[in-house]
Amino acid sequence: MKIELENNSHVECNEKRIASIAEFSLNKLGIHPESELSIRLVTEEEISELHMKWMNLPGPTDVLSFPMDEMKPNSVSNGPGIIGDIVLCPAYAEKNGKQTLEKELELLTVHGVLHLLGFDHVEEEEHKVMFGLQDKTLAEWRKGK
Repeated sequence: MKIELENNSHVECNEKRIASIAEFSLNKLGIHPESELSIRLVTEEEISELHMKWMNLPGPTDVLSFPMDEMKPNSVSNGPGIIGDIVLCPAYAEKNGKQTLEKELELLTVHGVLHLLGFDHVEEEEHKVMFGLQDKTLAEWRKGK
């Protein structure tokens, strides 16, 4: 997996763990290993601008996902693709998280990956599926760490 990670957030983060959980999640979900993902860590100001521009919602948020090739789980046989971009805001995540910043960013990375692959949590059943998969993926990855 080619994961490009850029930290412009001014917050020190464990970037290796963020890339590791992203790669683990994508492999677990059957994405071709030569696919590409971009992860950017940004300030509250930048994520607020993106939140308004793309979601028409004011203020900061903790994670945004921008899919590119509309890849779906178990599509490894379709070949590699550009999965998309995950934008994380560590400063906002730190304020709103109920755990350490490192663990919150790991959770948000999995959440972002799931959104890139078409999962959502608007409807109750979608919420159960997405959050169940998110929790299971995190638990499996952390067991190996």
